[in-house]
Amino acid sequence: MARAPVMAAGGIVLRRGAPLIAIVRQRKRNEWVLPKGKLDDGETPKQAAHREVLEETGHEVAIHEFLGTLVYQSGGRSKVVHFWRMEAYGGPVRKLMNDIKAVDWVTLEEALARLSREYERTFLTQIGPIALAAAGLAPVAAPEAIPVPEPALPLAADDIDAALPTLTPAEAASVEELQHGLLQKVKAWLRGEA
Repeated sequence: MARAPVMAAGGIVLRRGAPLIAIVRQRKRNEWVLPKGKLDDGETPKQAAHREVLEETGHEVAIHEFLGTLVYQSGGRSKVVHFWRMEAYGGPVRKLMNDIKAVDWVTLEEALARLSREYERTFLTQIGPIALAAAGLAPVAAPEAIPVPEPALPLAADDIDAALPTLTPAEAASVEELQHGLLQKVKAWLRGEA
């Protein structure tokens, strides 16, 4: 039986008035990553994103629009991370949490070069220009000017259903459980319970 996905949230954190993005260096793995973390019990993804960004960057932030969701495998489980565009203002208001060694403010190009995980680089390649444009820090490019890599997995529901028979039983169970869990969350949200 597949385990439930780990729910997490974070931010594409921009420095107010400058085209700089926050990346954080994990102490344990010494990797550069986007600021994010797991939801606490009873916490909404947006609340978790705010808390995690404050803990990992030390900066208070204003939360803006939802940017998207990144799903990947971590420790044999699916991890679902929701991201918002955020703006940090002023200097740090608290010390970094113990798990974080450093925070750095870099350009989009520098962030893409430094991020340790390929799936975060791919996500930021797509979302970074949108976040900068939404903050008024970069021109909005015409859709054809933004290169779109081929998706690693089909995204349409029919394509996912067609791909299920090609997966191992464990992979198929994980996809089905993820679909069921997300459906239940959407239903709860529509009922006003989330």
